[in-house]
Amino acid sequence: MTRSAKPASNSAEFLFIMRWYVQRASWLAAAVFLLMCLPAMAQQNPKRLVLKDGSFQTAEKWEIVGNRVRYFSAERYAWEELPKDLVDWPATEKYNADHEKERTISADDIAKQDEADRRAEEAASPTVATGLRLPASGGVFLLDNVNSQRQLIELIQNGGELNKHTGRNILRAAINPLALSSKQTIELKGSHARIQAHETQPTIYVNVDASDTGSDQPEPAQAKKDTDVLPDRYRIVRLDQKNGNRIVGNLSIAVYGRVTQKENWIKTASTPVGAWVKVTPAEPLLPGEYAVVEMLDKKQINLYVWDFGVNPDAPANPAAWVPRQPPQSPTGTNDSPVLGKRPPRFF
Repeated sequence: MTRSAKPASNSAEFLFIMRWYVQRASWLAAAVFLLMCLPAMAQQNPKRLVLKDGSFQTAEKWEIVGNRVRYFSAERYAWEELPKDLVDWPATEKYNADHEKERTISADDIAKQDEADRRAEEAASPTVATGLRLPASGGVFLLDNVNSQRQLIELIQNGGELNKHTGRNILRAAINPLALSSKQTIELKGSHARIQAHETQPTIYVNVDASDTGSDQPEPAQAKKDTDVLPDRYRIVRLDQKNGNRIVGNLSIAVYGRVTQKENWIKTASTPVGAWVKVTPAEPLLPGEYAVVEMLDKKQINLYVWDFGVNPDAPANPAAWVPRQPPQSPTGTNDSPVLGKRPPRFF
């Protein structure tokens, strides 16, 4: 047993020695690389000794010794000398002062630009909860709270269909043509929305272009400009359930074309958050079905809405965005602590 254990010990010692030499070699290589980079780093912002004939010598530093100037050349990386009388000292001082000022201004500009970029990024993609940011691409998102965890769920636009009740309209027109009016309803297919909020007072973030709403209705003049920050552009309406569908609103159309809409509006507060609009119900919502609607003008809504429901007992929403957790880095080791042998010295 002693003979079989000895080769294993020698092998472990050999591996330890080789690892020690490889580690020292890597340190030496890093030191050599750093020494090779020092001249390039020093040459990035050299000073100049401007001579009276208009030429100059790039130098990292210099000193006056008697009637000569001793300087360290930024080109040849060596100490050199030249007569003091050949140097145009006012021009040298002016150039180096202006050069240093430009470097300072450039650094300030870079810092300001970085800060502006950071603010622009935060405006386009603001943080709404710890570990949760809205996408810079925009959209409509609902901030939910599921088991004390904040989640973002994207609301998909749903096109409302007009149910014109044709038979009833014809009958009423035949009976009383002078008081002609028709009734239409905006309906969404299905009795429940795909997205269900577990929080009774969810926050909704909206960032859409007027051309991206999908509406086939003619856009009013004010829709051509950015009206996201205008109050009540985005509102929440409670939906009625009927015959397996959800009713967004009722339309009454008179014979002369005047349209009135009747919806169950929810009182909300709208706040701009960067490029987004934060829409929050003023009071907790009762369990049921709701939709976010876009107001095209004071009396006209977009038929394409963003529907959702409120149900604290609903199952978790699929594809919800959860806070991003920092990656866990493994620590420690499963090996028992062992004192290694000191590597041999070679003289």
